[in-house]
Amino acid sequence: MQRVPPGILAESIEQLILTVRGRRVILDADLARIYGVPTKALNRAVKRNADRFPEDFVFQLGATETMRCQNGTASRRNVRHRPYAFTEFGAIMAATF
Repeated sequence: MQRVPPGILAESIEQLILTVRGRRVILDADLARIYGVPTKALNRAVKRNADRFPEDFVFQLGATETMRCQNGTASRRNVRHRPYAFTEFGAIMAATF
């Protein structure tokens, strides 16, 4: 999952970063796209290795947070679950799988 697809620049990644619960995070679908894997596969790897992902690395958004985050992003993806939010350390840890 470490390979960043061509055309993904640091500037475009910066636009994907949100502030949730006072933390800078990137949502699971965006992180999966950066790593070039399906969101489902990323989330499955996180669940299988839950002991490596404490809440300061990744957390699932609540219903109200989901609606707020979807406000600007729902048009680019069909969200059927409450997304996971990865902090910087969580995103780096996810890259190792």
